Amino acid sequence: MMNWRGIGLALGLLAALALPGAAARAAGTPPLVFAAASLKEALDAVTAEWAHETGKTVRISYAGSSLLAKQIGQGAPADLFISADLDWMDYLDARHLLKAKSRIDLLGNRLVLVAPKGSAVSLTIAPGVDLAHALGTGRLAMADTRAVPAGKYGKAALEKLGVWASVENRIAQAENVRAALAFVARGEAPLGIVYRTDALAEPAVRIVAVFPEDTHPPIVYPAALTAASRNEDAAAFLGFLSSARAGKIFKAHGFTTLK
Repeated sequence: MMNWRGIGLALGLLAALALPGAAARAAGTPPLVFAAASLKEALDAVTAEWAHETGKTVRISYAGSSLLAKQIGQGAPADLFISADLDWMDYLDARHLLKAKSRIDLLGNRLVLVAPKGSAVSLTIAPGVDLAHALGTGRLAMADTRAVPAGKYGKAALEKLGVWASVENRIAQAENVRAALAFVARGEAPLGIVYRTDALAEPAVRIVAVFPEDTHPPIVYPAALTAASRNEDAAAFLGFLSSARAGKIFKAHGFTTLK
C-alpha cells in the first residue's frame, strides 16, 4: 500500500509530466483581444488579413470600452486592449495593468447624427440646433453617456452646442454604440449619435450631419498589451495593427490612422 509520501511523489511526477504539454498549449493559444464595439467590421477584416499573411488567428471580444476595461481590471485574460477613448486606457494604465511602452494611439473617428434610411429629417449641426423638435415624440439613441466613449463624446458635443438640457430627458441609453445604432436601424429611435464608421457599416441608417470636431474631445483609439499577457503573437498582432496594410483596411472602413 502506497504511503502519503509515495502519493505525493507520484502526484508531483504527474504534474511535472503535464507541464510541457500545458506550456505548449498556452504558447499555441491565439491572443485574446478586447476591442471597442465600433471596431468590429474593420478589425474583423484586419484579423482576416493577419491570418492570410501569417497563418495565425486572433480571438476578439467586442463590447463597450468601459465594460472591457473593468473586466481587465478584474482579471479577465485579455492580451491586448483597444479602447475607443483615452480615458479607459488611462484607467488601466493608472492601475499598472498595461505592458510598459506598448501603448500606441492607433485610430481616429468622427461623430455623426444618424436617422433611419427612409427618414426625411434634415439638420445642420450648429449652436442652438433644435434637436428636440427634430425628435418629435421619439428619443435620441446614444451609448451610455456616463461611461461609454461614444456617449461621452456625444454628451460633450451637445453641451458645447447648448442643447443638452433640451434633450437630456429624451435619451435612449444603450450599453454600447452598436446597440444605439441598432435602435435607429430598427426605427425604434428617429435619431442617434454614433461614430461615422458605425453609420457606414449599417445600410439601414443614413448620416444626417457630422459634428464639428471642436464640439467634443478628439476621438482617439489607443491600443496596448496588458501587463499579464505572455502571448508573443499578441505583440506581433499589435505591430501589424499599425502597419500600412492594416491602415489601408481601417481607412476603407472610415477610420483615420494615427500611426
